[in-house]
Amino acid sequence: MLQHMSDKEMVNDILNTCKSGLTAYATAISETANQELRQTLQQIRNSDEQFQYQLFQLAAQKGFYQPAANASPQQMQEVKSQLC
Repeated sequence: MLQHMSDKEMVNDILNTCKSGLTAYATAISETANQELRQTLQQIRNSDEQFQYQLFQLAAQKGFYQPAANASPQQMQEVKSQLC
């Protein structure tokens, strides 16, 4: 029996696939010695990040995805101090 995915399932599947792809690009970029290849991978990654964000915005507008609450300035400062 053939089952069809809902719009929400398709969007979430694409978002998950994008996240996996972005992780793979980050790994490839960090392990690439050839500068030209590195720049090409960075351009592709940047384009994919833009697509992922646009799809995320669409998913949020349609109620397919519920983003986490915004962090408070104090929480952001705590994270910043831990990373720097």
